[in-house]
Amino acid sequence: MDSTLLKGLTLLEHLAGSDAPRGVSELARALNLTKSNVHRTLQTLVAAGYVHANPGGTYACTLKLFELASPVVARIDVRQVAEPFMRVLAEQTQETIHLSLLDRADVIYLHKIESPQPVRAYSSIGGRAPAYCVASGKALLAYQEEALAHLPEALPLHTPRTIPTLDLLRRELEQVRIQGFAVNRGEWREGVCGLAAIVHDAMGRPVAAIGISGPADRLNPTALRRFSDVVVDAARSLSRALGYNPITVSSHPAPRHARGLAPEPASATVV
Repeated sequence: MDSTLLKGLTLLEHLAGSDAPRGVSELARALNLTKSNVHRTLQTLVAAGYVHANPGGTYACTLKLFELASPVVARIDVRQVAEPFMRVLAEQTQETIHLSLLDRADVIYLHKIESPQPVRAYSSIGGRAPAYCVASGKALLAYQEEALAHLPEALPLHTPRTIPTLDLLRRELEQVRIQGFAVNRGEWREGVCGLAAIVHDAMGRPVAAIGISGPADRLNPTALRRFSDVVVDAARSLSRALGYNPITVSSHPAPRHARGLAPEPASATVV
């Protein structure tokens, strides 16, 4: 165990739980550390932006802890809020419903509702899949393009339909932003297709994707076109339930895709 890191975290936790700024001597006594050790640790935390120094020689936490915790809280909240919308989508499509998050270049399945059909797509809560191969992952990558830095130019192939290069993936992500949803055409597992749309939080950030998956013989291009509207509607309804207001957020000057805002979908195109 890294004792220096542990001391820094212990000090940070103590400051976060304090009702007022604390001085070096107070912190040293409370944590049974030397003053020099506390001072060095505080200077590191100040430099990292987690603590600020007051003119009187006391220290307090900055809002960086809140910024760090906010995405985690959003991930917990979105699962609870998403449940009824996922159930409606499951009833409408009779397919497996996933709520997914992006972790670097992978998607993680945060929640799922199984299809009642005897033949269905297999997945597990907490499971991972390469984001560029599945619909929910492509929906998330379309609005979090910084994650593409974790991918090589030549993408590993999982089926004959896997997108082979980063350049082709970027082109598809542009199409995702235009039409408002993403499609998996058997790119991760042969014979398994899917469709997903992005979910935003109250700040307009892309926090999750909601989508459907199932056997290719049921989720053929015709079915995917038919279900695209209900999937997009589910994503929009969930976003509104999380406090997302596209009118308020669109008043910001940043480009739409940079803020993770879904454009109004054009006519559905499923190849």
